[in-house]
Amino acid sequence: MSHSNTAFHQLLKPVVRHEFENLAQQHHTGQKLRSASRWDQFIGMAMAQLSGRQSLRDIQANLQAQRHKLYHLGAKPIARSTLARMNEKQPAELYQNLFGKLLTHCKNMPGKHKFRFKNPLYSLDASAIDLSLSVFPWAAHRDDTANVKLSVGLNHGTLIPEFVALSDGQENDMVKGREFHFPKGSIVAFDKGYMDYEWFANLTKQGVFFVTRLRSNAVFTVTKSYSANPVHGILADQDIQFSSAHAEKRGVPALRRVVYHCHETEKTYEFLTNHFELSAKTIAGIYKDRWQVELFFKAIKQSLSIRGFLGTSRNAVMTQIWIAMIVYLLVAYARYAARAGWTVYRMLRVLRLNLFERKSLMEVLNPPPERGKENEPQMRLAV
Repeated sequence: MSHSNTAFHQLLKPVVRHEFENLAQQHHTGQKLRSASRWDQFIGMAMAQLSGRQSLRDIQANLQAQRHKLYHLGAKPIARSTLARMNEKQPAELYQNLFGKLLTHCKNMPGKHKFRFKNPLYSLDASAIDLSLSVFPWAAHRDDTANVKLSVGLNHGTLIPEFVALSDGQENDMVKGREFHFPKGSIVAFDKGYMDYEWFANLTKQGVFFVTRLRSNAVFTVTKSYSANPVHGILADQDIQFSSAHAEKRGVPALRRVVYHCHETEKTYEFLTNHFELSAKTIAGIYKDRWQVELFFKAIKQSLSIRGFLGTSRNAVMTQIWIAMIVYLLVAYARYAARAGWTVYRMLRVLRLNLFERKSLMEVLNPPPERGKENEPQMRLAV
């Protein structure tokens, strides 16, 4: 029988150890670490994310149980007090920069979205990660709530979050959205929370297309109308020009308005875009496919442990979130060994049960079919 490292070991292969150690030296504070290293911290926290461990004691016990398998990873079990102290004190920027390095490798992965056009397709969205105000007072959002905000630009072709930012909960979504520089020729779908005329003008100048929802109180003039197709749900397809003083002052360009009626939900939507070549039905389909970013947030919050935090400081929370993002990236990278149609969310559930199995990732994700009972010797009848 051929030897295989654990599934966990294979999943971590894209993490180059010497790059990690260089980053660890750059992002270190205080005295030299003695009882454990940043690599031990990373292995322990990544294992916790993948296996659903909910407490420091649980992590320590699991690492102790897998001590002999950690050896091949160059890691060792870490005491819960040491792990808590490192999460509290050692800069989370190490993992933010590690995520960036991994992202440069993953960007080259082959991938294709569901549409015929060749333009890269992204979904832009932000999600609040709720925290307890009494436990995390530094994250106060209002008088009675606390949270941090995760902003993501998800590539639909690879399901990779190519643009990621963490911010305080009270910060407007537009602040981080403006900082993401999408490649020229790409198409970005986002909701009405990113409605900003000046940003629309800048995206158009940069050669970036967008698809969003039109606000009901928008003031505009129809400059040209095209034939509609109610059978396919297209009630209107128009070129428009925003005519309010606010819009004119910010130089918003001529845009396109598509009114679409969904026969499944019996709801009517008004879409806004600066792409004039794609069919109206494709414009509606692009916005509908924005659901991919919602699935991403679901995978992050439900399959990775960022609902219950292992520390209360800002640094501990940021450490846990960035390691969760790294784990998602590693699973997405391994996704191409899975069956066609598998989602990262489904892979996370399978890996949770097979993390320390000595099987190839291909075997974990594509188990051989079970032999039918009719072929088993005890089920055969002698004639």
